[in-house]
Amino acid sequence: MNFKHFGIFLALINVFSIFGQEQKREAGPVIKNYGYVYTVKDVDFKTDTQNPLRVVFDVDRTFEANDKTNPLIETAARFLNLHAQNGVKAENMEVALVIHGSASQDILNNKEYRLKFGIDNPNTLLIKELDQAGVKIVLCGQTAAHRGISKEKALPQIQFALSAMTALVQLQNENYRLIKF
Repeated sequence: MNFKHFGIFLALINVFSIFGQEQKREAGPVIKNYGYVYTVKDVDFKTDTQNPLRVVFDVDRTFEANDKTNPLIETAARFLNLHAQNGVKAENMEVALVIHGSASQDILNNKEYRLKFGIDNPNTLLIKELDQAGVKIVLCGQTAAHRGISKEKALPQIQFALSAMTALVQLQNENYRLIKF
């Protein structure tokens, strides 16, 4: 192999080693055990770190794996962590979750979740950490009534509302911005 080909070979190895490195994800600082996010460098659309961020997540479904956290609930942890990691102060973030539909099973206490699925609720610690960070977690009262979920069957951090529609409108009237996935 001549030096020209060897130089090209080394350059290709360097390029592939850079692209082959897996990006590191980190949780925290707001939610320690959930909400892992990637560091994004050299962004063009800069994050406003001064103005308050008030968001409400519309969480209307669960997923088939009853032994894993609901990723729609975990999105609130990701939101808090990624903004805190990028200079937004915790006091400048107000987050709410409005839970309804099939996602309602994810707010059951461990006793009720075990009766239904045979295991502890994997969302319990996540919901506890979100609550400790000041996140409002609101359950649709219509869903609760339809599915037989009383306050005694729900995790203690859950607030009951008249309906998801009412909670979503009221929070938006309080300048929360709706995020729906």
